[in-house]
Order: sequence, then structure tokens, then C-alpha cells
Amino acid sequence: MRTRATELFGIEYPIFAFSHCRDVVAAVSRAGGMGVLGALYFSPEELEMELKWIDEHVGGRPYGVDVVMPAKYEGADLGDAEELLARLQGMIPDKHRRFVEDLLAEHGVEKSAESADRVLLGWTDATARPQVEVALRHPIALLASALGPPPADVVEEAHRHGVKVAGLASNARHARKQVAAGVDIIVAQGTEAGGHTGDVSTMVLIPEVVDAVGKDTMVLAAGGIGRGRQMAAGMALGADGVWTGSIWLTVDEADTPEVARGKLLNATSRDTVRSRSWTGKPARLLRTAWTDAWESERSPGYLPMPMQFMLISDALRRMHRSGDGELVTFPVGQIVGSMNQVKPAAQVVYDLVEEYVDAVERLNKITEG
Repeated sequence: MRTRATELFGIEYPIFAFSHCRDVVAAVSRAGGMGVLGALYFSPEELEMELKWIDEHVGGRPYGVDVVMPAKYEGADLGDAEELLARLQGMIPDKHRRFVEDLLAEHGVEKSAESADRVLLGWTDATARPQVEVALRHPIALLASALGPPPADVVEEAHRHGVKVAGLASNARHARKQVAAGVDIIVAQGTEAGGHTGDVSTMVLIPEVVDAVGKDTMVLAAGGIGRGRQMAAGMALGADGVWTGSIWLTVDEADTPEVARGKLLNATSRDTVRSRSWTGKPARLLRTAWTDAWESERSPGYLPMPMQFMLISDALRRMHRSGDGELVTFPVGQIVGSMNQVKPAAQVVYDLVEEYVDAVERLNKITEG
């Protein structure tokens, strides 16, 4: 397979795999695609260890790193991470804390003596910049940024290191802003995607973004893509490759919590919902008693990013360790309905390619006929 994406990065298949699991990242890159490690949940020290491990296990193949640098969030005027954390913690209303605790108690989720030490993560410019610094000390080929255009100085620094920059966009206007910020690749992500997403479907979004950014800017199709036929559709719409995420949550190498993995394997494509209950911004999650409760009349309403995640981070950890499992949710796209088998990551890559080839050959026959 030859596209601008394969030629730019020297990869065999234009398949980009976003994952928070280093094993998945390395496995996909070794299989001929490009793994992209989500840095959000790692401290700079932890990210250093994860990337060192990938360097040693990727077999010299290219890989990338994804950071979250939202254009807008609560407390953006506070540059110091410690000051920001303390200020935002004090702004979380008691009624929201009571709502979470009452909901957990109703489902048998026990209290924990452990302190919540991952309440802020990389949801801000101040916390993401150290992650970027760590990433650029490693031989990464791609730096991806979500939730808005990356700062100009970050793009420039990446380019100085010979690293290409990708930006996620959920509509044509956002895509144009990413290009203006200097990014090299647009990941056009439809609403079917897991995690943060807009409300325009992938089939509509891809050609709109391709037309909006022009022929000189590479576009990757994203949002509910987990089959070779969908990959062929994305390429037919003008994309140079596909950006995938959800399908790696249930592969052999994934470190997805077991209770969540089981729910994902049994879910249908109708079992997801766009909800602000995770971060305060719309994100597609597995629909559970947790997401339903936040939409109920007794809900106190969502807090802005990053306060919503700060509020629930401890609850998420406790939900996975105790209780009846009804509350457990997870960011996942509508492709979850096809994620009903556990396979090695490499096999998922090869299945994508095989079905893609079959789809293209079928279309060629139609054209020839």
C-alpha cells in the first residue's frame, strides 16, 4: 500500500493506532502501521520510562506520541501547575462531591484510603508541556495534539526535532485553524469516535475537511473506523490513511481493566453515548449507570474541564476495584459493536489490510464492469 502517509513515515500500512498502552503501540508499529502513545495519564517521569521501553521494543520502526493541549479550559490564566491544582480543587462544589459519593454508595463501591494523585493529568497547557519535552527527547516520528490547535512554539520545536505534527479536528473550521497553526497532518475525527469528539459523522466530515485544507495537507480519517471496508471508504473520501483507537482496547496486549474489557466485548454499537461526565467536554463513552446518572434530574450538572475529571478521578479508580460493575464506563467509539473477539494487535492490523484489499478489488470490478 502506498499513500503520502506511508511514504512520509516509511511505514507499510497507513494505519495509525492510538493507545495508552505501550505494548499495543510497539506491536502495531512492528506490524507495519504506526503506534501512537497517549501521554495523558503519565507523569513526565513515567512517560520517560514508557518511551524508553518503546524505543527498546519497537524494532526501529516509527511511532508517535499524543498529548492533550486544550485551547480552552478552566484556570488557563494560571501558569503554575501546583497553583492551578490547588485553586481548582477549591472551586469544586460540595454538592458535586456528595453526588459522586452517593452514587458510588448506591452501587456498593467502597471508600478508599488511597489518596487520589492523578486528578489533573495532562489536561492543561502547564501539565502537557513537560510531556512534550520528554517526548521530543526520544526518536518519535509524530507528535499529535487533541482539543484544539497546538501552541505555535510547540509546533516549531517539534519541527526543529524533525518531528511531524498532527492535530485532531471535528469540523472544517477546526481543521483550518490547525493548518494555520502549522500542523502537518489533520486527523479528521467523526462523532462515531471514542473519547472527545464533535457531532459531525465521519462520512460527512472527511470530504469536508479534505476540501477545506487543500491538497497540500495530509488528512487521516478517524471516527468509528475498525474494519478494512471502513478504511477503504476513508481513503475513497480523500484521506491518506486512518487513525484508529477503540479497536486496540480489546487486543491481547491491551492493559484495559478486565471489568471494562468484558463490557466492551459484549457491547453493541448502540451502547455508547456522548457525555460530559468524564472530562466536562463531550466524549463518547460506554453507556452505563454512571452516564445515565449524570443525565438524570438529580445530577448537579457537569463541571468545566479539567474540574470534572478532578472530581471523578478517584471514583473511576474505585469503580474498577469494587462494587457491582454497573457504573464502570470507558471511552470507546461506536465500532465497539465489532469488537467482540480478543486478538493480537498484529492480527488486527493484518485483518484491516486484508479486508481493505478485498473492498478495493470489489470496487475495481464494479468499475471495470
